[in-house]
Amino acid sequence: MGEKCFGRTPMSKRVLILVEGQTEERFVKDVLGPSFFTKEIFFQATILMTKRVKDGTRFKGGVTNFAKFENDARRLLESAGDALVTTMLDYYGLPSDFPGMDSRPVPGNPLRRVTHVENAMSVHFGSRSNFLPFLALHEFEAWLFSSPTELPRVMTEPGKQIEFESVCSGVGTPEDINERPELAPSKRITAMFPAYKKTLHGPTTADRIGLEKIRKECPHFNDWMKKVEAFACS
Repeated sequence: MGEKCFGRTPMSKRVLILVEGQTEERFVKDVLGPSFFTKEIFFQATILMTKRVKDGTRFKGGVTNFAKFENDARRLLESAGDALVTTMLDYYGLPSDFPGMDSRPVPGNPLRRVTHVENAMSVHFGSRSNFLPFLALHEFEAWLFSSPTELPRVMTEPGKQIEFESVCSGVGTPEDINERPELAPSKRITAMFPAYKKTLHGPTTADRIGLEKIRKECPHFNDWMKKVEAFACS
């Protein structure tokens, strides 16, 4: 499944990922980083800064509006050098002022809609070769449905496995889980597992599932990984 570089080995490359919060930061550190180390692709996560006050204090986490995101993205691009700059943001709940949000194809399946926004973001930043916008369909928690068993085990609630499996089997892929507020992946998880803590149980479950399984079950996520690998081969 990985990029073969047409018989060549990838050159050592850095990938800088602008992420929403600590959950995604841990995912980069604990799952992406170790999986790509042997390919000499090195990931570094930067959490979005949501607020800055006069004394210099910075508050991090979450996507509040496009202007704040753009400031962080341009700052990262300016310091990137030869690194790839990409993003790991949830499509679910993305602020309406992001490029492409008001012109999404309607009707249109979620994949068409999310790629439309990603492409609009790329154009907004000048279609730079070292900038790769990525939005998780529909959010990080969708990837936890790549396995019908791991989250119930992590939550030590094996009795909930049948209920969790029914969600997994009821969709084509985890990325197809609905973006409506009451049906979003995170809402389904917290309804089944009230003790679920995103920053703790999310990365732990993803690590146990494994990157290859997530890539196999989540086509949009896998397409992102392929583009990262292609950059390392360029």
